[in-house]
Amino acid sequence: MSERAVLRAMFDRAVAAAQPKAVMLPFMPDPPKGRVVVVGAGKASAAMAAAFEDNWNGPLSGLVVTRYGHGAATRHIEIVEAAHPVPDKAGEQAARRILDLADGLGADDLLVVLISGGGSALLALPAAGLGLADKQEANRLLLASGVPINDMNVVRKHLSAIKGGRLAAAAWPARCLALMISDVPGDDPGTIASGPTIVDASTLADARRILAPFHDHLPMAVLAALKNPGNETPKPGDPRLSNSLAHIIASPARSLAAAAEYAEAAGIKPIILGDAIEGEARDIGCRMARRALAELRDTRPRVLLSGGETTVTLTKPAKGSGGRNVEFLLALAKELNGAPGIHALACDTDGIDGSAEIAGAHVAPDTIRRAERLGYRLERALADHDGHGFFARLGDQVITGPTLTNVNDFRAILIAPKG
Repeated sequence: MSERAVLRAMFDRAVAAAQPKAVMLPFMPDPPKGRVVVVGAGKASAAMAAAFEDNWNGPLSGLVVTRYGHGAATRHIEIVEAAHPVPDKAGEQAARRILDLADGLGADDLLVVLISGGGSALLALPAAGLGLADKQEANRLLLASGVPINDMNVVRKHLSAIKGGRLAAAAWPARCLALMISDVPGDDPGTIASGPTIVDASTLADARRILAPFHDHLPMAVLAALKNPGNETPKPGDPRLSNSLAHIIASPARSLAAAAEYAEAAGIKPIILGDAIEGEARDIGCRMARRALAELRDTRPRVLLSGGETTVTLTKPAKGSGGRNVEFLLALAKELNGAPGIHALACDTDGIDGSAEIAGAHVAPDTIRRAERLGYRLERALADHDGHGFFARLGDQVITGPTLTNVNDFRAILIAPKG
């Protein structure tokens, strides 16, 4: 197999290990005395709903909201599609309906909450005093700022009427079970989709601190909402969340392990650098390039595997189209400078890098040389944040379509010196 085919096979194994149908069965709950209502949000939530139905023997109903184009066939659970990453009216209406379903449950009932990455934007129910346009503007500022995902979710929780434990609080005294596919570094249940069923230790003051650099650009309604004590989230010890449990059913670590297993079977030594790597995408690209160059001293084939969620900070409006994975690859290729024997792939496991329907791309030793023959310099692509444009010209994009799961970024750097 070619280096490109080997890298793609590792990525496919990582995605397959996080498919809801492959991981749902061990986490199915016991039937309650009363009703079973299934709700959820995220890019994988529709596929999770279908997998839950396939493994459930009994009556159920419910509603989940997923990204446009990420639906799945279900029999009893309604699927609604909405916008991501910037929320829209469809997401707001779906979130309100989900909160109403939870609010109507009793002590003998069970609320099953299916959560995956993207759920925070899809559960777009504004906090008291906010309109959807206010949330959209705050979300745009955060997405362009390079703010870490944990900080972003602190803000989202306090601008929401459903996140940060509020969904489980609405369901009380019913039992609440959240089944989660993790797309966040560290697999913190309170961070995945901003934790709609998880108690929240962060505060309104924390959200104000995170947004302080953008104070002059925020809608007045956002600033007012973050000073309203009524918008504080349920805290540890809140009795309304005493019946709430959460399980991580798929995670970045498990997907990296599946890719490593494939590498070992192919005679390639896997080196897992971590499943929770954060930082500027181009900085991480440079660091990993230097690590790969150091590995060239050993002639045995090996692969550097990593996951997590990097960021791209826009100091000015981007002139091109990109995402954090292709930004990482541009920086990696620049630092490698055509070093022989090193190939790489970086993709988002949901099939979407940035906002484009492109999972990521490949890098090879001849990447820079082929681009220059076409009259396009890598440095220009980096300056313009135009990773998708750069790799499209080379025919090196990875396009999967919606994968219906999401365990965040997957990066593989294959070091296979000739001879």
